[in-house]
Amino acid sequence: MAMETILGIKGEDCVILACDTMQAKSVIFMRDDQSKMHRLSEFAMLAAIGDGGDTLQFTDYIAKHLKLYHITNGYHLSPRGAAHFTRKNLADYIRTNTRYQVSMLLAGYDSVEGPALHFIDSYGAAMPINHAGHGLGSLFCGSIFQRYWTQDLKQVQAYNILRMCVAEIQKRLVINLRNFDVFVVNRNGTSQLESINPSSFDADVLCLSLSNNFQNYNSKALK
Repeated sequence: MAMETILGIKGEDCVILACDTMQAKSVIFMRDDQSKMHRLSEFAMLAAIGDGGDTLQFTDYIAKHLKLYHITNGYHLSPRGAAHFTRKNLADYIRTNTRYQVSMLLAGYDSVEGPALHFIDSYGAAMPINHAGHGLGSLFCGSIFQRYWTQDLKQVQAYNILRMCVAEIQKRLVINLRNFDVFVVNRNGTSQLESINPSSFDADVLCLSLSNNFQNYNSKALK
């Protein structure tokens, strides 16, 4: 499982993606400003982790083919169509000598279908989902998503749930994922939200011995 982490959550009228900005090779920390977000269109974004070269090449391949589709037909693929196109190409490459080690979350907004979040793993399996993650950090987030996600989730509430997830990752994961970039996709297009990092929290939130304070933070964050 990758040391990097990407998270996604779908709200009532938006989808929010968060990704760490660490680039590492084996146990070597290389840089702290590597974005894992890739803009596919005005209303779709792709978060990808895996082998560094594979993620850049494959996401660039997908983005350029979706751009070609838009030029040829005069309209963008829906998020569901983009997810199926991405999944099929990844699955086809698995059966060749050019296998891409990439795991992805695709977020999009369609005027008819509304917001959509698609989970795509490195084996080419894909499904629409309400919340998901890839990487080691996602292991700490499943229970938080399950507890706080609702269908009528507003953008601020969805962002606060991701803050809880990042706080739990930074508190418990031995790998230091210092910074998370956050992007939202809604009816207005794609935009970047405030990044989540240790400066976003009080010191006691990241302290393991003060679990009661963290529980109080959780309850306040969703209000």
